[in-house]
Amino acid sequence: MSKRAGSRWRCRLMSEVLADLSQLEARRIALAAQGFAEPRPSGRVDIRHLRRVLDRVGLLQIDSVNVLVRSHYLPLFSRLGPYRMGLLDDATYGRRELFEAWAHEASLVPVGHYPLLQHRREAERPWERFDQIAREHPGYVAAVLAQVRDRGPLTTSELDDPGDRTGPWWGYGRGKVALEYHFFRGDVAVHSRKNFTRYYDLPERVFPPEVLAAAGPGQAPDAEEAQRSLLVMAARSHGVGTAKDLADYYRLRVPECRRRLGELVVEGLLREVRVEGWKQPAYLHPEARLPKSTAHRLEGARALLSPFDSLIWERDRTERLFDFRYRLEIYVPQPKRVFGYYVLPFLLGDALVGRVDLKADRAKGRLLVRGAFVEEGHDAGEVAESLAGELRLMAGWLGLERVVVGRRGGLSGRLRAALRR
Repeated sequence: MSKRAGSRWRCRLMSEVLADLSQLEARRIALAAQGFAEPRPSGRVDIRHLRRVLDRVGLLQIDSVNVLVRSHYLPLFSRLGPYRMGLLDDATYGRRELFEAWAHEASLVPVGHYPLLQHRREAERPWERFDQIAREHPGYVAAVLAQVRDRGPLTTSELDDPGDRTGPWWGYGRGKVALEYHFFRGDVAVHSRKNFTRYYDLPERVFPPEVLAAAGPGQAPDAEEAQRSLLVMAARSHGVGTAKDLADYYRLRVPECRRRLGELVVEGLLREVRVEGWKQPAYLHPEARLPKSTAHRLEGARALLSPFDSLIWERDRTERLFDFRYRLEIYVPQPKRVFGYYVLPFLLGDALVGRVDLKADRAKGRLLVRGAFVEEGHDAGEVAESLAGELRLMAGWLGLERVVVGRRGGLSGRLRAALRR
């Protein structure tokens, strides 16, 4: 997004608007809250830009799929453009400004939020498989923790008895299950990663002392206080959202959140509003801003979005905001896929106008577009021109020499022509 286009997204505080919002207003509020109403940096991206994005989105979801690039790197590219991926790694495992946690699934979270998740580490039950190993093999689980204490940081394979994997994906051996049990409870933390493999260590060897002290007995927020803080943070990152939307951001329980949201409204920390077409009431953060663009839609924001981007990860909300039905088809058998294996929605201005099935062919230096599709009601030629520019930008960021477009999807021909130009 150019500086000229970005400057034409004029914003006003939502305290100036009525209690009723149109779908378009809610959409623009969400885009501004997620950082899409600002121009990308024109120069070198540094730690200040990363901090600004994290201040808006709150956390980055981690996922193991690497068909294009690890998912937690993509939201920064979507908002900042090309940047050095080591910047995020250094912020997490070097500067210790971020840490790995179960927040919205596996996530990178600002280290200052560590105390807000303490109630979850103490009170919530781990997944049954993790809980089972603690019940049935307490001696083994204790021995794994002792090895981390004595020899950490270490990986699963470095345990004395890591056990055998039972299959791909979640086919963990018992050593990995025991380590993840301790990670869930906060007995260990992720010290670093190498080739995406976790190295576990004791929290006191990972976190600054003041962070651990703030999460200690008598210091950490209780469950209700933490829920309130997490909901306000989720509302700030959403701009506007329903109780279910806000609860999903940090994976909180909706019935408990409804009580906390009522309290926050009474205290003036959130505002209850109605959004056109939404069946449930919504909650507006007081800092939410409504961008008002007088520019043509195609002169606004432009971004390819990770399937795990916080703008779209709640699929029902994505449909309510953008009239865009999106489902990840990784686990769908190939013959039954509608759009493809790893499909990224394409944001243009204030609309999701298309989607592309992408793969990085690193051996041949190619960004493969295995399918390209335009949404109904949008001009295929205009979408193809903008998408071609974003794909070139992404290919350069990933160190790939060219973009190659297949024949699947009604946009593929226009996209090939736009890339040739």
